[in-house]
Amino acid sequence: MKVFCGRANPTTGSVEWLEEDEHYDYHQEIARSSYADMLHDKDRVFKPMADAAVKIVEKNGFSDKIKIINKHSTEVTIGPDGDMPCRANILITELFDTELIGEGALPSYEHAHRHLVQKNCEAVPHRATVYAQLVESRRMWSWNKLFPIRVQTSLGEQVIVPPLELERCPGAPSVYDIQLNQVSPTDFTVLSNVLPMFSVDFSKQVSSSTASHSRQFEPLASGQAQVVLSWWDIEMDPEGKIKCTMAPFWAHSDPEELQWRDHWMQCVYFLPEEEPVVQGSALCLVAHHDDYCVWYSLQRTSPEKDGRAHPARPVCDCQAHLLWNRPRFGEINDQNRTDQYVQALRTVLKPDSVCLCISDGSLLSILAHHLGAEQVFTIENSAASHRLMKKIFKANHLEDKINIIEKRPELLTPADLEGKKVSLLLGEPFFTTSLLPWHNLYFWYVRTAVDRHLAPGAVVMPQAASLHMMVVEFRDLWRIRSPCGDCEGFNVHIMDDMIKHALDFRESKEAEPHPLWEYPCRSRSEPQQILTFDFRQPVPLQPVCAEGAIELKRPGRSHGAVLWMEYHLTPDSTVSTGLLKPAEDKGYCCWNPHCKQAVYFFNTTVDPRVPPGGPQTITYTVEFHPHTGDVTVDFTLSDALDRGC
Repeated sequence: MKVFCGRANPTTGSVEWLEEDEHYDYHQEIARSSYADMLHDKDRVFKPMADAAVKIVEKNGFSDKIKIINKHSTEVTIGPDGDMPCRANILITELFDTELIGEGALPSYEHAHRHLVQKNCEAVPHRATVYAQLVESRRMWSWNKLFPIRVQTSLGEQVIVPPLELERCPGAPSVYDIQLNQVSPTDFTVLSNVLPMFSVDFSKQVSSSTASHSRQFEPLASGQAQVVLSWWDIEMDPEGKIKCTMAPFWAHSDPEELQWRDHWMQCVYFLPEEEPVVQGSALCLVAHHDDYCVWYSLQRTSPEKDGRAHPARPVCDCQAHLLWNRPRFGEINDQNRTDQYVQALRTVLKPDSVCLCISDGSLLSILAHHLGAEQVFTIENSAASHRLMKKIFKANHLEDKINIIEKRPELLTPADLEGKKVSLLLGEPFFTTSLLPWHNLYFWYVRTAVDRHLAPGAVVMPQAASLHMMVVEFRDLWRIRSPCGDCEGFNVHIMDDMIKHALDFRESKEAEPHPLWEYPCRSRSEPQQILTFDFRQPVPLQPVCAEGAIELKRPGRSHGAVLWMEYHLTPDSTVSTGLLKPAEDKGYCCWNPHCKQAVYFFNTTVDPRVPPGGPQTITYTVEFHPHTGDVTVDFTLSDALDRGC
């Protein structure tokens, strides 16, 4: 049986209806899950219980002793005719996310203690503790606030200032979870020791009510308190002999035994506003939580002493945190990137230029105005981006200088442009709907849609884009796709086979977006340009195809291929969303920290040896489909390479 699925195409901007197998979503969820990664995580398995379970299973068999209840725990019934004959005396759970409580752990435990388990039950894990550390970090703060942006013009330096509303906004309520071990220690200054903020004893009644927990501390250094780094650990047994910790390397008891994880990472929280702290002058760091979220505040006195009510969960009221995600904030605040766009604009702008900017929430329109464009229009598709840009323009006294058009580009009329023809079409390009690198080719479709509004000889910037690829060996990321085989004595080949089968479905064979600055890898090949897109011409009607081969020049294992886009602003200026500089001699890579790259995982791992007869090669076929905006890549591994790890 087939079903029709609606899918928004981030490249073309249209909604498409596709015929799929009736189990399509199910297979996609399996293929893209991290179940294998979680089972590779040795620390999170309670070994004594696993060993006992294996013995029980071997002696008695699954069917007689284990009952699967396919329900949410809050729907389980107790009694002679219920799902369980009586309340349990051991509660075993795994309800945690990077923030500990974000998957609804507290209300689930609260319900279980009230309805499913005995009063003095034991819980595995037994206890969790949340830790925090206060830091100053311009890099991390740039993920949350808009900095003043400097533009060198013929009339001197112009500064784009953030609206006061953005500066005062507490930010988005969601945590920013990252691989904190990949943030350089030089990117932040530690202002406090690691503070245990609060603990939850899962063997006792748990409350999901809003609560606050304060810890007094004396700052280790003077500076600006901006960011709270946070993580948790769990004690699996009552004595705390078996622990599992998410601590980053500098706070880990044994950094050499650090367990890599992608299902649980570390948290970055932003204070509502930066506050000066003085070394040795006591302060209180306060952790607040409701049933699903954690947030932090810095106070001069303990909230228990001054009797203040719990502050409300931070909610963005400036629109910026709704439109721009954390990497986008960092990208806009990257002064070097801004300077590159300014240099490129200088080469294409003329005093009589009529500019049309097409990117979501971009400051390119302000750059064009400051550099001398006669008139500037900017298209903002969404109401949120329209409101945000109006605030930014007003804060910089540009509300009468730049015209905002709130409509889809294909609906643009001559009246919207005041009867003028566009001589310079600009884009970063960036669109909030984009997930994979080539999704920002939406700019090409927009350029095609507004073609009739372009003046003869109009300049398009960027003038072109190219898709690049490189074969890599990951340090750890390969684990999310690696078969488990056996886990603590349990045969899980059935799960491996199920995932492999799910990967045969079309969508599940597509690339996955990953921010590779968080996931170190080594290149096994040189980067290779595999497709080009000429924005000076409309989108072609026929597919754009290419075939080729990549030579593997460095020893190692080839876990997959990484793809990224490079935008050629002018013949002399290129912005890369992937590799920022050539790989080092040993192949270590430096990736754009503001972008996600596309990763194609190979079903098998290429053999580590480079044979004496010459370098190994992986052949590929790549195709851009103009109708759908999709980019597909098929790889062929030779028999010599297809040998598993």
